[in-house]
Amino acid sequence: MGPLRGVRVLEFAGSAPTAFVGTVLSGLGADVVRVDRAGAQEGAFGPNPLTRGRRSVAIDLKSRDGVERALSLAAHSDVLVEGFRPGVAERLGIGPQHVLGQNPRLVYGRLSGWGQSGEWAERTAHDLAVLALTGALETDPETGSPVLPPSAYLSSFAGGGMAHAQALLAALYERSHSGRGQVVDTALSDGAALVTTLVHQWRSAPGVHTVTDAPHYAVYACADGRYMAVAAIEPRLYQALLTQLDLLGVPDLADRDDPAQWELLRSQIAARFRLHDSGHWVKVFSAVDAGTVPVLSAEEAAHHPQLAARNAFLELDGGRQVAPASRFGRTPVAAPGPSPVPGGQTGEVWDEWVR
Repeated sequence: MGPLRGVRVLEFAGSAPTAFVGTVLSGLGADVVRVDRAGAQEGAFGPNPLTRGRRSVAIDLKSRDGVERALSLAAHSDVLVEGFRPGVAERLGIGPQHVLGQNPRLVYGRLSGWGQSGEWAERTAHDLAVLALTGALETDPETGSPVLPPSAYLSSFAGGGMAHAQALLAALYERSHSGRGQVVDTALSDGAALVTTLVHQWRSAPGVHTVTDAPHYAVYACADGRYMAVAAIEPRLYQALLTQLDLLGVPDLADRDDPAQWELLRSQIAARFRLHDSGHWVKVFSAVDAGTVPVLSAEEAAHHPQLAARNAFLELDGGRQVAPASRFGRTPVAAPGPSPVPGGQTGEVWDEWVR
């Protein structure tokens, strides 16, 4: 089931962003086979949503026989995904020059920290370093605080895995016209920079204030130490916010259109939120659209009525996981299967794909 039904994806186990690509494509209905190293341990860290919904084969890529088996599987694949450092796949004998000759329709995906080119290509690329170098951690000169939080999601998954999955799908679409595959090179740094497009635009003009600096787009502490997130950008939302906070008509209320007054306004809003605990504010804002919502824990998010209505979470592998994101009207996707035992389907996949 799903729009990618019939598409075969060969995923070489490695980094978390690469695994996320496999999860995304599997969630869209692709037949994803994960190549685990021989002797890999099952569930070392418990059920892993980054390996769910696919089958696993065990291959020793350091042996000639293992490389031959990998090449045989690649010859029967539509997409190959690897997250090795530049040059590793070539040294193993499974690089593009080894694979595309026998399967010219293959989309060969390469996902790495800094990409396949440039003087940093072989450097280690952890999330914090990628975010720092791409401008995502630029500090606000007025407050000294980062403009965006140092979240791994921005580089590893949004900038890396999701961008790579999108590029692979684009290459598959192009192949439907040309009949030819190609190499797709995605860097976490490229994707993270793309995700921060507006940040770069905003910061390119000295003295320009943006909504991310504004007091009506911020997080505020409540009396119990929990937080409420305020995203009251539109005037109607802002009016509703002030109404619920009982700030309408306050004589010295700061002007939200004047950045010079933002700190005063921020302090006024913060003082109101500190008057009551989060439960009070959740109740107050639940019946009105004021762009103001509670900051939830992962456990609380899974039970929120809106997310529950969308079936955003599912029970899998004995625990809760996030469901595939998009809904398809004509080609619905099936619920993802559990994480495979490393190498558990080696014979099955070989018989189905190769023999």
